[in-house]
Amino acid sequence: MKRLNTLLLIVMVATISLNAQEWVELFNGKSLKGWEKLDGMAEYHVENRELTGVSKIGSPNTFLATKKVYGDFILEYEMKMDRGLNSGVQFRSIANKPDGTERVNGYQVECDDHDNRPWAGGIYEEAGRGWLYPMSYNQCVVRGNKRGEWNQVRIEAVGSTIRTYINGVNFANLVDDARSEGFIALQVHGIGDAALDGKEIRWRNIRIITEDPEKYMKSDGSLAPEVSYLTNDLTAQQREDGWQLLWDGKTTDGWRGANLDHFPGKGWGISEGVLSVESSGGGESAHGGDIVTVKKYKSFILEVDFKITEGANSGIKYFVDPDLNTGAGSAIGCEYQILDDQKNPDAKQGISGNRTVASLYDLIEANALLFGQDERAKRFNGVGKWNRARIEVHGSVVAHYLNGVKVIEYERGTQIWKALVAYSKYAKWPAFGEAETGHILLQDHGDQVSFKNIRILELD
Repeated sequence: MKRLNTLLLIVMVATISLNAQEWVELFNGKSLKGWEKLDGMAEYHVENRELTGVSKIGSPNTFLATKKVYGDFILEYEMKMDRGLNSGVQFRSIANKPDGTERVNGYQVECDDHDNRPWAGGIYEEAGRGWLYPMSYNQCVVRGNKRGEWNQVRIEAVGSTIRTYINGVNFANLVDDARSEGFIALQVHGIGDAALDGKEIRWRNIRIITEDPEKYMKSDGSLAPEVSYLTNDLTAQQREDGWQLLWDGKTTDGWRGANLDHFPGKGWGISEGVLSVESSGGGESAHGGDIVTVKKYKSFILEVDFKITEGANSGIKYFVDPDLNTGAGSAIGCEYQILDDQKNPDAKQGISGNRTVASLYDLIEANALLFGQDERAKRFNGVGKWNRARIEVHGSVVAHYLNGVKVIEYERGTQIWKALVAYSKYAKWPAFGEAETGHILLQDHGDQVSFKNIRILELD
């Protein structure tokens, strides 16, 4: 018995020693030692073992950054934010943009108090690509963040896997390999409302694991839906779930011209993992022509990243039947509109904005406000930047998403559907949009538009 007790004591001491080595405190509870202020004019101070940031009217975003750089890690902290503010914690961030501008940029775990956009726990790329994981991807957990109260936040950043947890629940599950290391920083967001001046954000118990962090990633509990930005590749989870690349990033395999039995010999180019339709004067399918998948699809989830040039027009079509239009112009099918709404005149045609970006072309306007997941009608990243289209087809029910946020949902074949078609440019096509299967199409509208990360999950 004495020997058993001795062994138990040894195990307990070893466990305590291991736990002591796992976590390193980033904030000593007494001073700002190890941290430095960047960009804005907001103030930070220490009180009651809490690190406090104070909002300041007229100041841009202000950051209190670690002097050390971190790559793979697990970070935990507690955070409490006064109502009405916006904040977050940066990681794998740097102080200057590629053009040399002094501006903190990198990943941020959002802390958001907005009534119509409760996206705390989501992942935003500050001064970069914008929202990578808006909480519309995992809307069911957003109430797990206690607004105006203390919340425990955990960030697991190991390789290309980035996961966020609030109060033990997985909020975001991102796969992205664009940034591998950088500092950690606490944000006081700029404010324009004088009523918010002097409001506070508090952090405490800030600690990090940097040695073998993969060993301490949470393996129990359910994970949030995975969102990946790997270029023309699939994650292990996507492969297990049945996703397939519709374009391999290198060849034209799996695609042909809409009215050809082969890929067009002109008008389309492949360079550095990007598939682009070339500029040719704005004509509809007048140069290289539309391209379609060799295979037809029935029920599916399709994701396509696209980037438009100024004034550009294009589209992603589905349930396409190339035989419906063998003459001039584009092949016929339901269309996820791709457009520069500000510079292309087509945005003002149609009815009530139903020809704008992410809309069901000439039929239904894209509007996220109808679904209560965002405070904006559309979250378009802009011309010259990558945007993500997602089309979900569950039999006759179809939804469009733009950058992770639902903007359209409709049902084909209903009386409402038939009425919409009757007042559109598709009225002359019998039973338009009601085919059980069809090709997927990328449109040549004579403007330079680029595509990548084209993948599909076929559904039963």
